[in-house]
Amino acid sequence: MPEVLPLPKFFFVTTGTAVSKVSDLNAFDQALMNAGIGEQNIVQVFAPSSTLPRGITKMKPCEINKGAIIFCVLAEEEGTEGETVSTGIAYGFRGDGEGGFVAEGHIHGVEKSLKEILKWKLDEMAKLRDVELKNVTYKTVEITVPMDHYGACIAALVYLF
Repeated sequence: MPEVLPLPKFFFVTTGTAVSKVSDLNAFDQALMNAGIGEQNIVQVFAPSSTLPRGITKMKPCEINKGAIIFCVLAEEEGTEGETVSTGIAYGFRGDGEGGFVAEGHIHGVEKSLKEILKWKLDEMAKLRDVELKNVTYKTVEITVPMDHYGACIAALVYLF
């Protein structure tokens, strides 16, 4: 069957945190800006169904045109004064060379706990497909929100075509 749907050729992972005295929405907006994806139109790809196609290449985060439509696995968490929130992306490649998997996570808690949760998610994805994962990578971020503020953190795996 001919492939008629586009496959991403590249991806990058980025994170951002922010606080706002105004609202959690403003903190989220600033976190997106700090991650370099705040002026794009984001189409969210949901994990755990997120996969990395065979042959995809990881690249460094790059500047993307304002208004561009981007597809990404997005983890987000907001918090209020005194709370610690964390988000993260984990990805790994199948041992058989047939691409890989992406997991996202977000918690009211610290990065260390989130990394454990992301590991469980990827391990279960591999188990369900009876494959082994190699080159597993974690990108997590946390923020403790100051008093009288709202806070947000995001992590995103951005697909590029």
